[in-house]
Amino acid sequence: MTAGKKVFPSTPKSLRPFRTKKGQGLQRQIAVVAGLSLVLAGCATPTALETAPETAISVPSSWVADPAPVTLDTAQYWTLLGDPLITELVGLAIVENRDLAIAAARLAQARAGVRQARAGYLPRLDGNAGVRRDIGDFADDDFGFSLGADAQWEIDLFGRIGYNVAVSRAELAAAGYALSDVQRLIVGQVAQIAVSARGSAVRLGIARETLTVQDDNLQIAVWRREAGLVSSLDVEQARAQRAQTAAIIPALEAELAARTYALSTLIGEPPGRVLSLFEADARAIPVPPESIGFEAPAEVLRQRPDVRQAEAALIADSARIGLTRTQLLPLVQLTGNIGTGSIGLGSLFDTITGGLLAGISQMIFDGGRTRAQIDAAEAAAQGSLANWEQTILRALEEVESAAVDLRAARARVALFAVALEAAENAAILARSQYETGLIDFETLLLAENQLLSARNSLASSAVERASAFVRLTQALGGGWDGEPDDMDEGTPR
Repeated sequence: MTAGKKVFPSTPKSLRPFRTKKGQGLQRQIAVVAGLSLVLAGCATPTALETAPETAISVPSSWVADPAPVTLDTAQYWTLLGDPLITELVGLAIVENRDLAIAAARLAQARAGVRQARAGYLPRLDGNAGVRRDIGDFADDDFGFSLGADAQWEIDLFGRIGYNVAVSRAELAAAGYALSDVQRLIVGQVAQIAVSARGSAVRLGIARETLTVQDDNLQIAVWRREAGLVSSLDVEQARAQRAQTAAIIPALEAELAARTYALSTLIGEPPGRVLSLFEADARAIPVPPESIGFEAPAEVLRQRPDVRQAEAALIADSARIGLTRTQLLPLVQLTGNIGTGSIGLGSLFDTITGGLLAGISQMIFDGGRTRAQIDAAEAAAQGSLANWEQTILRALEEVESAAVDLRAARARVALFAVALEAAENAAILARSQYETGLIDFETLLLAENQLLSARNSLASSAVERASAFVRLTQALGGGWDGEPDDMDEGTPR
């Protein structure tokens, strides 16, 4: 399996509903298969699956965020963070994650379901053979042998098998997109947790560096007290400040450990190794690219596997309406048999008998059971339609929200960088002036606390910026790469 890339079944024509109407802007055409408004006639067949009525939801032609159109490949967006460890962890998750393994197994089940449904077009042949010997006082001592075969074939005049195949193919597409969406979510989860782990490691380093400085401040306060320049108040304030900073370190160590343990689970291994990797490879928080390209909303929706999965589920449920309706139509079958029997193997094929029967059956009365099943299938399709529309709305919301978050995080990083520069200058001046006795320790304490706060705030906003980038590229459909493949025989790679 290649990191960031899987190949799934291609999207059938009925799974391509986003088109542009001339003179009306970008409008969405819903690809409902046998449709909730479809009324099957007496000899309806799965050809009705090509209908595509419209939905009430209109996809906007542009984003509210209105970003500059920049070409950026988001299929493997985590590599754009420039952190080799994050790239390594994402690659391991794609190969080893157990949720992905579960989804891949479901895809294999769906592929087998298609083969099973298509087997309905072919006749069934059963062979039989036997040997017999009578027992008793007047029994013949010779063995009797028999050999035969039975055949059965359903003629799909009214589309029952065709609808069953259509359902299974849509379920296969839904399973493929479900696997893609699990990968998209797992990749985003690994990237965000790894970014947060980098942030925890950076803030842990800040705390340790600050503790070293505060150890120096405490020693200076002790020397000044021993020299009679200050009272014990400065020493106690320095001790209190140092203890408060020291208390942050165990919490940050636990936070870093918890995040690396979560990453270990996502990449399918026991906790421990990932933590050592982060401790051995201390890096700054990743900085995402300045510009991110946005496709048109309709194109982004085509890149979202969750939207395509919901669409395929709608197609499957809509096809089930037609499948259920075929129970009201006649069932035509051909059956036949051939056989032979004899006493002794030498004359086994001397006499061969057989027969062929064409039969038709029609349900006359079932107490409304079939009608109830049709109503249930139509209700299920209505629910799938609502779920598809909700998935589309949620996808649009995620893109817009993540774009706003990224813009806000970038602004915060810039402002906190200014605040940090000022806090560093103030802390240097305060420490120098305290050593010469120009200011009291309380002023130095305030400057040191402002510096610690500015450093932590800048680190937190940098984590927010990288996380917002991950959420945005994930919302844009990044994290998976679906390429056309045979819907029945394609294997995810």
